[in-house]
Amino acid sequence: MALWIQAQQLQGDALHQMQSLYGQHFPIEVRHYLSQWLEAQLWDAIDLENQQDEFKAKRLLDGLIQELQRKAEHQMGEDGFLLKIKLGHYATQLKSSYDPCPLELVRCVKHILYTEQRLVQEASNASSPGSGPVDGTPQRYQQINQTFEELRVMTQDTENDLRKLQHSQEYFIIQYQESLRIQAQLSSLASIPPAERVQRESGLQSRKSTLEAWLTREANTLQKYRQELAEKHQRTLALLRKQQTVIVDDELIQWKRRQQLTGNGGPSEGGLDILQAWCEKLADMIWQNRQQIRRVEHLTQQLPIPGPTEELLTDLNATVTDIISALVTSTFIIEKQPPQVLKTQTKFSATVRLLVGGKLNVHMNPPQVKATIISEQQAKALLKNENTRNDSSGEILNNNCVMEYHQTTGTLSAHFRTMSLKRIKRSDRRGAESVTEEKFTVLFESQFSVGGNELVFHVKTLSLPVVVIVHGSQDNNATATVLWDNAFSETGRVPFVVPDKVLWPQLCEALNMKYKSEVQSDRGLSEDNLVFLAQKAFSSSSNNTEDYCNMTITWSQFNRESLPGRNFTFWQWFDGVIELMKKHLKSHWNDGAILGFLNKQQALDMLMSKPNGTFLLRFSDSEIGGITIAWVAENPNKAGERMVWNLMPFTTKDFSIRSLADRISDLNHLLFLYPNQPKEEVFSRYCTPPNSKAVGDGYVKPEIKQVVKVEFSSPNPEPSPGNSFMEHAASPTVNQHNNFTIYPSMNDSMLDTEGEFDLDETMDMARQVEEFLRQPMETQWSGQQS
Repeated sequence: MALWIQAQQLQGDALHQMQSLYGQHFPIEVRHYLSQWLEAQLWDAIDLENQQDEFKAKRLLDGLIQELQRKAEHQMGEDGFLLKIKLGHYATQLKSSYDPCPLELVRCVKHILYTEQRLVQEASNASSPGSGPVDGTPQRYQQINQTFEELRVMTQDTENDLRKLQHSQEYFIIQYQESLRIQAQLSSLASIPPAERVQRESGLQSRKSTLEAWLTREANTLQKYRQELAEKHQRTLALLRKQQTVIVDDELIQWKRRQQLTGNGGPSEGGLDILQAWCEKLADMIWQNRQQIRRVEHLTQQLPIPGPTEELLTDLNATVTDIISALVTSTFIIEKQPPQVLKTQTKFSATVRLLVGGKLNVHMNPPQVKATIISEQQAKALLKNENTRNDSSGEILNNNCVMEYHQTTGTLSAHFRTMSLKRIKRSDRRGAESVTEEKFTVLFESQFSVGGNELVFHVKTLSLPVVVIVHGSQDNNATATVLWDNAFSETGRVPFVVPDKVLWPQLCEALNMKYKSEVQSDRGLSEDNLVFLAQKAFSSSSNNTEDYCNMTITWSQFNRESLPGRNFTFWQWFDGVIELMKKHLKSHWNDGAILGFLNKQQALDMLMSKPNGTFLLRFSDSEIGGITIAWVAENPNKAGERMVWNLMPFTTKDFSIRSLADRISDLNHLLFLYPNQPKEEVFSRYCTPPNSKAVGDGYVKPEIKQVVKVEFSSPNPEPSPGNSFMEHAASPTVNQHNNFTIYPSMNDSMLDTEGEFDLDETMDMARQVEEFLRQPMETQWSGQQS
């Protein structure tokens, strides 16, 4: 069922909330007449923080205006005439409002659609209390909503009791004043004759005694009312604190944890709208109870009655102030984190948000937020409330921003768009710690008041740890520090303590999350892949997954100590694989064409049982970010013997010259992708179409081919003039003094003892050939014609 149809069926408070979403900023008539169009657009595909998405927002705005105008043109008859004028007016109004800032339209519509969806969902849940979660709503959400309803009833109950107390006290004061008037009359009787005085005194004394007895009883009743009301407030505040703990210490902390894991490639942390709605409800109820307690205080001051109520009220005041303070300071959060690998002299952005800012009217005097970078030690001192003397560990440019209130969404936030870290001051490093292991954090702080300066708050929040680099070559090691911290930090930790060692399965989970995110693939690391990584990390030969389940890996093993016989760490090797895959080989990984995580012996065992020409792709053990082709073929030096060959690894540099699919297509001796897929079925759709020979500007487009300088015999050789040779080079060797020679045979073998090829020499020749082929045709051949 369409969302708008369901929204129109809302009742009571939910209907009122839905209606309050609309106004001059977005008329409800537009929602009604364009409901299908509005719900069909991809509003969530637009990033409100990305200015580059503004053109997408502009397209949506233009589409909305066109739809309104089209709807207006189709209105007929007397009623249609009025509607036509109204819709045309709305089209003009929306264009005028949002044309300068189309992203605000997206923000407005997203908020409307989300809120309607939430209200419909809550109404659906309420209509079937005996059932489980409806439409995927978690059970804990229902519990939170039920507690809010309980709090609403309790707050309304204390409000009713307070009014009753107020009326009783007002009547008590009237009667007390009456007793004072009687006393004054008794005092004035001395001036009248004795006979008359006795008669009147008797009546006044009787009335005075009756009234004083009533006042005594009523004073006790008032004291009882006050006591009962204070105890009710105690229960309400206890439940408010419990609800606040669930929302702030559980739900909001879980959101922050999801946000942290997003840095490792985890799923999106989700929006803050639900959390903000909860926090605003909390703020509203806390403030209502605070005002009630203050009214009781005023009544107590107006009519002091000895008893324990004064002490109770003092405690209640302190409690409610503590609750509201905790809520405000906890809901000052970082919606968009600064980059965790932060390069100096580079612009970066961040967004902070106060979830209760709109409800507490903080935007009436918009506060300013300041960003400062501080060290790990300074962050520890800050959380201990030690005097840090406004220390910082660097200088951030454009680090002040005023919080803005977005009326359409009710959000109060500050968007730092052009911050830049000008300089960084590093601390003395410990032991073997490198600069890429040193953690900093961006401190955001602000000050504002609520309730007409009744309460003043100084709020602070720390970003996730950041690693500062000055050169791109430090990026991979800095990323390792961030990944380890994001994956293994614990809630409520001392900044920024993480365990020095973790269980291998825990690291596997983090590596898999990172890999899938970077390669943008649903195909993660398989159990065999993880066994291969364990063998590499622990220098082990075991193929049994169970052997690694209880093993621990230290930070040093992860990214401080080099792998045996190599000059790089485990992480540097893995990160090299990620970079290669995400830049050039994502499609092939998603197709399952790359096995990747195999060593030479595994490749040998797999290929020797397959026909000649069968090949597979595996990541190089010896080179960071390298991938090699291993294939089985006859040994050219020994008839009847077969062997597995390994090409010198390709890297990102090679694939920027010619793609993997093109290279595999060039090599005629590669026939079947392991286990038995014809290579054309797998790679042909990724191959570059052949260039046309004829061009109109007098130039010939160069064509680069992958060849290997070793002669192989294949089951189905392709006919070619002369001898057939395959050379591992970026292009064929060219003799510029004589006629072109097609792949001359080489007397000296370019294979090393392990059957690999050296690519360094041939890469220089490749560049020369590319340069030569880019010259005009007449220049290439001028030497031969002369």
